[in-house]
Amino acid sequence: MTDVKTYLAPAEEKMEMAVAYLDETLARIRAGKANPKILDGLRVEYYGSLAPLANVANVSVPDARTITITPWEKAMFKEIEKAIINSEIGIMPENNGECIRLSIPPLTEDRRKALVKQSKAEAEQAKVSVRNARRDAIEGLKKAVKQGMPEDVEKDAEVQVQKIHDKFLKRIDEIFAAKEKEILTV
Repeated sequence: MTDVKTYLAPAEEKMEMAVAYLDETLARIRAGKANPKILDGLRVEYYGSLAPLANVANVSVPDARTITITPWEKAMFKEIEKAIINSEIGIMPENNGECIRLSIPPLTEDRRKALVKQSKAEAEQAKVSVRNARRDAIEGLKKAVKQGMPEDVEKDAEVQVQKIHDKFLKRIDEIFAAKEKEILTV
């Protein structure tokens, strides 16, 4: 006979990963303030291979509207500029010979609404992942009943899975609400 934890632990782990992924994805959405995380997905050509920007330059935020990138090698200026221009960041880099500046423009109302919509879609995707993990756990528990697990134990485990599911959906809603507030704050 299998233990209930063999179904609950993987489900909770999948739900945790869905929330972590959502957190990471929302951090990359530009909200009108300078956030170095918007550059996390940026890859730069470095001696024949693509390297993360953080591996070839120092990224800092001197004020709320500016990101500065200081390459460790002078030869990297053009490569970093090219990577930023070709990315989906949508900001034109300014090179003064010492560092590259990204001035974050204030968001228009339409852009704010589009970003909220994009954030909501990401939150919904995370909720779908959490629901799938719940469904997989419940299916596993039902199979375990056929293998000899008592039905009352299975029903109690289903209630536990539902409680875990509800906890993670609440966290997703909180994360989305915080991001929505950040985007809509002028």
